[in-house]
Amino acid sequence: MKWVKTIGRVFSWLLLALALMAAGAEALASLQAGAWEPISFGQIWYDLHKESLALAQPAVQRYLHPVIWDYLLVSILLWPAWLLPLILGLVLMLLCRKRRKKQTFT
Repeated sequence: MKWVKTIGRVFSWLLLALALMAAGAEALASLQAGAWEPISFGQIWYDLHKESLALAQPAVQRYLHPVIWDYLLVSILLWPAWLLPLILGLVLMLLCRKRRKKQTFT
């Protein structure tokens, strides 16, 4: 299972790089606008593939529960675009970290 942790670490670094790029895009858009222009995660999803975003709502409400969409996912879609990959990358990095072997003194 060592390869699973290696893939997890690589994926966590990719997520952290994505968070950095999203933060840079938000900062650049804010500089161009002359005021703070936050870019939400939902806006990025909409710009990339609006059909899947439109299908996600009825799917979650029908097959899981409407409360999950209304309170959890809508709030996540309103987060800044850099926050979700940052959180996921840090959690994945924590879960897939290399553990030191415990030294026992005999």
